[in-house]
Amino acid sequence: MLFASCQRFVSLLALTGFLSLPAIAQESTADLGMAEDTQAEPQGLLPLEDLRTFTRVYDHIRSSYVEELSDSELLEYAIKGMMAELDPHSAYLDAESFEDLQVNTSGEFGGLGIEVGMENGFVKVISPIDDTPAQKAGIEAGDLIIRLDEKPVKGLSLNEAVALMRGPKGSPLTLTIVREGVDQPFELIIERDIIKVRSVRTKILDDDFLYLRIAQFQIGTGDDVTSRLTKTLGEQSNIKGVILDLRNNPGGVLQASVDVANAFMDGGLVVYTEGRLSSSYSRYEASAGDLTHGLPVVVLINDGSASASEIVAGALQDQGRAVIMGTRSFGKGSVQTVVPISDSRAIKLTTARYYTPSGRSIQAQGIEPDVMVERAKVTAVKPRLRTTEADLAGHLGNDNGAEESDSKTRDEARSAQQSLLSNDNQLHEALNLLKGLNILRQPALAEPQDGAGIAPPKAATESSGNLQEAP
Repeated sequence: MLFASCQRFVSLLALTGFLSLPAIAQESTADLGMAEDTQAEPQGLLPLEDLRTFTRVYDHIRSSYVEELSDSELLEYAIKGMMAELDPHSAYLDAESFEDLQVNTSGEFGGLGIEVGMENGFVKVISPIDDTPAQKAGIEAGDLIIRLDEKPVKGLSLNEAVALMRGPKGSPLTLTIVREGVDQPFELIIERDIIKVRSVRTKILDDDFLYLRIAQFQIGTGDDVTSRLTKTLGEQSNIKGVILDLRNNPGGVLQASVDVANAFMDGGLVVYTEGRLSSSYSRYEASAGDLTHGLPVVVLINDGSASASEIVAGALQDQGRAVIMGTRSFGKGSVQTVVPISDSRAIKLTTARYYTPSGRSIQAQGIEPDVMVERAKVTAVKPRLRTTEADLAGHLGNDNGAEESDSKTRDEARSAQQSLLSNDNQLHEALNLLKGLNILRQPALAEPQDGAGIAPPKAATESSGNLQEAP
C-alpha cells in the first residue's frame, strides 16, 4: 500500500517537474514581478525518508478523511501549505488571487481599503489607504483583525481573509480588532465601497512649500510625480522646499519607487537586490537631472511605510538628498516574483532582498529617521494677554513701511500653524525644518552703503545733549 502510494506520488512529481527542481529567473518588479521558468542544474535528489513521511500522510488523508478529496485537491493544498510556511509574502495564486494582485497594482478594487499581512495567524493591518472606508472608520497601522463578521481569522490564509473583506459596494462588514494600548478587543462596522486609490496628491503649504503625498506605488505613480513636480515648479518659481509624505504607504511596484527617487536625485544608485540566483542581482540607478534643482526635501515615514516607500526613503537618505523624519518604517525589504506554473495558476515567491545604496538591508530593520518625531496630539499653552510696542498709544511708525494691518496677516498665519500643529504634528515639524533649511540657504546681507538709511548700532543714544542708555 505504502509502496504504491510512493510510486504514484513520485510519478506525479516527475510529471509536474518537481523532481528536477527548476530554478526561477527573477525579473525585478517589486511586489508584482513576472518570471519565466528556466531550467537549472538539479539541486540533488529529494530526501527519501521525508518523501516516505509525506506519502504516508498523503495516503492517510486520501483514504481516511471524512470527506473524499481528489489527488488534484490534495496536491493543491500541499502547495498552499508549503508556500505559507516560507514567509508572510510568498503565496500560491489561483486564478482569482492572481487577478486580485493585478487589480491592486492598477489602483481600483472593491472592499475596505486596507493593506494587510499575516502575523501569528491573524490579519495585521500594514496601513489603511487614504480616503477609504477603513481610514474613515479609524483603522490604524498595527491593528490585528481577529474576526470578520462571525468568522474567526485564525486558520485562514491571507488570500481567504482578503476574499472575506471584499464584497459589493454598500455591504457592511464587522471587524473585531485587537489594538496595542487597548485592553479589550473591539468591533468596527465598516461599509464596503469601490476603492479607487489616488496615488499622488499635492498642495501648497504657507505659499512657498510643496506638499507631495504618495498613498501607494502603482504602475503610473512615477510618471504622475514627475508631471506634478514639473508643472508645479514651472508655474510657481517661489517654491522653497518639498515635503514628501510616505506615511502609511504600503509600497507597490518597484519601478515606480525608482522613478520617484529619480525625480529628486541627480544620478546615483537608488537600490539593489541580492538573492540566491544570479538573475536576482539587480541595480537601479537614477538618471542625471534633479527635477527640483536641489530644493531641500523632507521625507515623512512611519511604521506603515513599507517596501517601495522604504526604497525611496533609504535612497534619498543614503545619497544625502533628503532629511528623513517620523518613526522607523515597517521593514519589508524582500522582492516577490510572480512565477506562472500553468495558464491559470502562479506562485508569488520571495526571491531577493532590497539593499539601500550604502548596503543596508531593509528587511526586518526598516529605515531609521534622521529626526525622530512621534505622532502626537499637541495642544499649545493658552497664551497670556500680549502687549507690544504697536499697542502703545502714540507709538512711532515703522521706517520699513510695515503697517499695523500686517498684524492681521500674522494672526491668520499663526492660526493656520496652530491648526496644523493640532492635526498633524509631524507635518508641522517637517514644515518648520524646511523653513529653517531655507533660511540657511539665504545669501548674507551686503554691507549697507552710505546714505542707505541704515545707521550702525550704537551702545548709547544722544538726546538733548545728554547721553542716555539705550533700553
